[in-house]
Amino acid sequence: MKTINLQYPHALDVQQLKETVVALGYFDGVHLGHQKVIQTAKAIARKNQWQTAVMTFHPHPAIVLGKVDRIAAITPLREKEKVLKELGVDILYVVTFNETFSKLTPQQFVDEYIISLSIRHVVAGFDYTYGRFGKGTMATMPEHTRGQFEITTVQKVEKDNEKISSTLIRSFISEGYVEQLPKYLGRFYEMSGIVVSGEKRGRTIGFPTANLSVSSEYVFPKKGVYAVKVTYEGRTYKGVLNIGYKPTFHKQLLKPSIEVHILDFNESIYGKNLTIEWRKRLRDEKKFNSIEELVEQIKKDKNEAEAYFQFAI
Repeated sequence: MKTINLQYPHALDVQQLKETVVALGYFDGVHLGHQKVIQTAKAIARKNQWQTAVMTFHPHPAIVLGKVDRIAAITPLREKEKVLKELGVDILYVVTFNETFSKLTPQQFVDEYIISLSIRHVVAGFDYTYGRFGKGTMATMPEHTRGQFEITTVQKVEKDNEKISSTLIRSFISEGYVEQLPKYLGRFYEMSGIVVSGEKRGRTIGFPTANLSVSSEYVFPKKGVYAVKVTYEGRTYKGVLNIGYKPTFHKQLLKPSIEVHILDFNESIYGKNLTIEWRKRLRDEKKFNSIEELVEQIKKDKNEAEAYFQFAI
């Protein structure tokens, strides 16, 4: 997959571009609803021997427009690239969303970012909007095609009578319902981070942990203890992870820590990148009255995680 970053105005030469089907959307999470849009675009591209492109925007439009200060991401841009590549997308267009871009009329957006990119077919969800104030919709897009491309609108995808959406998935993550996510994401939630030096307390009680520094861009799961899978240099391990404030040892931490005890593992991995796959929430974080009490609980957590992985794929 080739990633192309676009500013306004972009400088791509339409004569150098191959005919393309594009899936439009912000696609945070690239969940099952998003995947239906992308798979629809791929099917049209395959039929016509065109390329499949996805067009997303960065940063989130709501931030630029001043509606919110920040939006935690299910898939920060680098994670989104990874998932889209795995889905077989040929081109990822990342459009810089800034104040100037936000002022484009619907027709200007279509002229500059669809027609001028040799796009022959547009696929988007029923609720997709474009142009200044979001005045362009999938209902109005036929007015803006200039006869240069066709349109397919994908209806909402539901699970348990509820629309699959990034907002819904963020709420599941923040409430700790990570075991339910494959029904909506099509996979377990993942988060990557760098192993940094910690308090080294875990090794003194027989449970060494890797302390992860993770970008604040992510949606963080609810505080507590989780069964996780850990990927390191292409190998996958089972683990027990604690996210929280370590109340047994600290009265107050400014931000939550993420520590993972990797089962059957004994390597020095400071400075290395780990990917965490959040599989099941085991319990709340709690304060223990003694180190001995904590150790006993960690043993129970480890046993519960191992029991879970006996039957989990």
